[in-house]
Amino acid sequence: MFMITQLWLRIFGAGVCFIALIFFVLPMFVGIHHAGCIVGSIVSILGAVFFICNPMIAGKLQQIWGNDTGRIVLCVLIGFLAVSVILAVAISIAMGKAIATKPKEEHPVVVLGCKVRNDGLSLMLLHRMQAAETYLKAHPDVPVILCGGQGNDEPMSEAQAMCNYLTEHGIDKNRIYLDDKSTNTFENLQNAKEVLDENELDYDITIVTDGYHQLRASLIASSLKLKADAVSAKTSWYLVPCYWVREWLGVCYQFIFG
Repeated sequence: MFMITQLWLRIFGAGVCFIALIFFVLPMFVGIHHAGCIVGSIVSILGAVFFICNPMIAGKLQQIWGNDTGRIVLCVLIGFLAVSVILAVAISIAMGKAIATKPKEEHPVVVLGCKVRNDGLSLMLLHRMQAAETYLKAHPDVPVILCGGQGNDEPMSEAQAMCNYLTEHGIDKNRIYLDDKSTNTFENLQNAKEVLDENELDYDITIVTDGYHQLRASLIASSLKLKADAVSAKTSWYLVPCYWVREWLGVCYQFIFG
């Protein structure tokens, strides 16, 4: 039952796994190291090994299947894999819907932080700034909260770097509020809520972040009694796989512990 008899199918499967591995490993060479890269790489390697060594692996699995304890273990493993695939598909559909949740009215904008490098904004943060700039110029009366503290390897807080960008591109500083203390998405939105309270602003907000991030951000916002629409920044195509997988893990974590 585990044997793949067609050689072309094994070659195709191994090739797909190797291509996937490239997408998960490449971001590590530009300083991106997170669970999405690691889990994606491990699954890709295991998949490639399964296809390349299928006759040997299938033989071992048939032996394990031949006794009651082994059959139970394999059934549990197959069940886990099936549930994982179903969850990944369901979460991906929900992520797509979150990306499509466009603002219907003008609400305060919350921009979630991202890496600041010594030579300026990271590419991902630059894309978020471009999306925020476009939206803010189209809605000149909307205030904006910029979220993100300063990491040990960052020259300034993410919030201040974003503020510098927006003011240099013509956004009135009087519209801008800073949260320069937060260190993750939950703190971004928690501190943004405090800014909303302090300035008597609406709890309906528009979140600017990468599309893959919108679902988890909206779930966290909902847990804080905030209602969120989405303005999604462009994500470089080669970064989508690793960040998409990271969000599968992050959304599961949010459901369990959030």
